[in-house]
Amino acid sequence: MAKRPQFLTDTPAGFPARRGALKLLDAVLRRGETLDVAERAALKGVDGFADRALARALAGEALRWLADLDALIDSATRKRLPDDAKPRMVLRLMLAGWLRLDTPPHAVIATGLPLLDGGPRRLAHGVFSTLTRKQVTLPEVPTLPDRVLARWGELAQEIAPAIAAPPPLDLTLRDWSQTDELAAKLGGESLAPGHIRLPRGVAVEKLEGFEEGAFWVQDLAASLPARLLGEGAARRVLDLCAAPGGKTLQLAAAGWKVTALDISDKRLERLRENLARTQLSADIVVADALEWEPEEGFDAVLLDAPCTATGTCRRHPDVLHRIGGRHIAEMAELQSLLLARAARCVKPGGRLVYATCSLEPEEGEQQAGAVELVPDPVNRDELPDGLMPGVEGWVRTHPGMLLEKGGLDGFFIARWKPQKS
Repeated sequence: MAKRPQFLTDTPAGFPARRGALKLLDAVLRRGETLDVAERAALKGVDGFADRALARALAGEALRWLADLDALIDSATRKRLPDDAKPRMVLRLMLAGWLRLDTPPHAVIATGLPLLDGGPRRLAHGVFSTLTRKQVTLPEVPTLPDRVLARWGELAQEIAPAIAAPPPLDLTLRDWSQTDELAAKLGGESLAPGHIRLPRGVAVEKLEGFEEGAFWVQDLAASLPARLLGEGAARRVLDLCAAPGGKTLQLAAAGWKVTALDISDKRLERLRENLARTQLSADIVVADALEWEPEEGFDAVLLDAPCTATGTCRRHPDVLHRIGGRHIAEMAELQSLLLARAARCVKPGGRLVYATCSLEPEEGEQQAGAVELVPDPVNRDELPDGLMPGVEGWVRTHPGMLLEKGGLDGFFIARWKPQKS
């Protein structure tokens, strides 16, 4: 009797990570969950930081390169597998492990095929073996999903190269005067005062200065809205929809007296931890921004509104496959209500900054165009080198910008100053 291959009899090391990755992929593509939301349930039973990171990396790479991985799978099958068929899901992960994470084919087979039972194992083994024999490769730039291409048009071609790999690590500094010193000490590059960019994969908790609260993780584009409010000089600012709190930390470090409001007490927990670590202060309010009424107006209001987050696609590739017209319309309706509420919270002579980490015009330009306040255009010298405001004085970033430096998240930002009474 012939001896059965080991991958059919034993559970190899690394299998739990692959099983977790399959659950993550299924949660995103079939149930429309975010990777962050799906992670707790999907990675239950995946022990150790390395295995959990591997599961997340496999799922992330499969989502970045999904269209191209599917094209390879289809080239090796006589009959196209359904999009949600388990063999296709497993093959996506197997190919991502081989082509993106440089896992040797024999290890991919040993850890991937146990995810399938019966006939599908032979099918997946045959497809994968065919592709490895052909030494297939992926293109230099990922092919974006059809609905993304239709939505973003020509902009998609600029964004696609930035999605090919996870982004670098950006830090915002508590004390901007330490920018040059810390950049040299940490071996990073500064693209703006108070900013340092490090290679991806750096363990931020182990960096010198982390325990002392010298910085926090924040994409450079995400730091722009708070930067556009300038120095606080002990004036009062309301940070609406504040969690997870990076902009609250910026405002507090810039000398503002901050009220940070968010509907989720759980999401505010990270802000509380970072305030303690950085020794900065803010008044935290857990409330619905659409119902909460301040006792008096604020000198400034920052509304980083809930959105589809399509601008974060280089770090959250799941948004490429989850977001459609319905999601955009729902978010746009909420943003319009929040903007009206935020405007009422600004006292005469104050400032209002609106931002979303979305690439959708419905959540950015169209929202700003409906605001009946006095525009306060952003000037070029308020932005990092390489970025410019549009003709309206609004700011639009996308992942393809500053690509030679590692790119940016996609943001829309606009600023107004209500009429003085």
